[in-house]
Amino acid sequence: MGLFGRKWRQKFKSLTWSSYIWLGYLPYSIAMYLPITGWQNVVWLSLIGLFLVLYILVIEQPAWRRITMPLELVVTGLFSIWGANNYMIIFPGWQVAFILGRGPKKYFYRFITGYYGLILIGIIYDMGVDHLLFSWQNGAVMGLVFPLLSPIMAYTFSRSIWRQQQLRQTNRRLQAIIQRDERERIARDLHDTLGQSFSMITLKTELAKKLLEKAPERVAAELTDIEQTSRQNLQLVRSIVNDLHQQSLSEMLLNQSRNLVAANVGLTTTGEAAATQWPTSVQGVFADTLVEAITNVIRYAQARNVYLTFQQTDQGYDVQLQDDGKGGKLSRPNANGIQGMRSRMLNAHGTFAIEAQPHGTCVTLSLPKEETVN
Repeated sequence: MGLFGRKWRQKFKSLTWSSYIWLGYLPYSIAMYLPITGWQNVVWLSLIGLFLVLYILVIEQPAWRRITMPLELVVTGLFSIWGANNYMIIFPGWQVAFILGRGPKKYFYRFITGYYGLILIGIIYDMGVDHLLFSWQNGAVMGLVFPLLSPIMAYTFSRSIWRQQQLRQTNRRLQAIIQRDERERIARDLHDTLGQSFSMITLKTELAKKLLEKAPERVAAELTDIEQTSRQNLQLVRSIVNDLHQQSLSEMLLNQSRNLVAANVGLTTTGEAAATQWPTSVQGVFADTLVEAITNVIRYAQARNVYLTFQQTDQGYDVQLQDDGKGGKLSRPNANGIQGMRSRMLNAHGTFAIEAQPHGTCVTLSLPKEETVN
């Protein structure tokens, strides 16, 4: 009983409630054929029951949809053709169109062709029976508006949700890539900084062991060298740990691109892939400075686009940020953003330049290769 209950609870939680909510309108269609006054009412109520079964199967059995979705459309189309009832066909108009919004467009085109075809056939048939049925006087024409718009609205809504999900998934993948790049960066830093030093310690230890037998008086000097090398390695480890707390360019661009999207500002980068391989300390300085620069663009520039250019030369590393905003005045009362960027670059032995242009502002950052960035 416990296992059975858990299975049903899991099934209960997995129900697609958004699809079942639409069935709240089904009683209105059922009421059209009550009370039962003849065999026609029995037929229509039976078709409603068949529709309900197909509707549930479409939700719960995705593997059967190639059969159940067309059948559902045909059953509801019978109401449009022979029942002058275009409200039943709204159900597949929303349900099926929403499902097809996440697949190839050709399937939606096929569905919508059949959907509008059934409505058109129903209109022609019903007008043949009663040419005043869809006249403006009785309001039946207005009753066609929602059936005609339903599949388009559902498909557009579904595509919008799907794109948002794809965007979130892409962001998760980017974060995974950044984490992998960070691991590779750590491994590269460890190899470049500690690998040689530990190899030196190994060689000196082997030499000291040999000198214990052949020249004991030289062992003390070798042990002193090993001690000094170990202390240097300890400092290197501390330096690497400090670097790991710095924000990389990839992390900065991922976070700031979200802020720019929220502000309706486009971001275009050049040389980004190569810049993500720059030394950790260099990336950290540029990342912190660019955060302030991009924040200023969002707050004050009224720009529509931001262009970031990363370039490595024989002398050092250069970054240029250009926006297409209003430019003009670069200083504001009680604002320390520009001074903070300049101080950050100067403390790292770099240069900072900002230029107001008729259409936008250009910020140029540079760090030399020969200097040690703290």
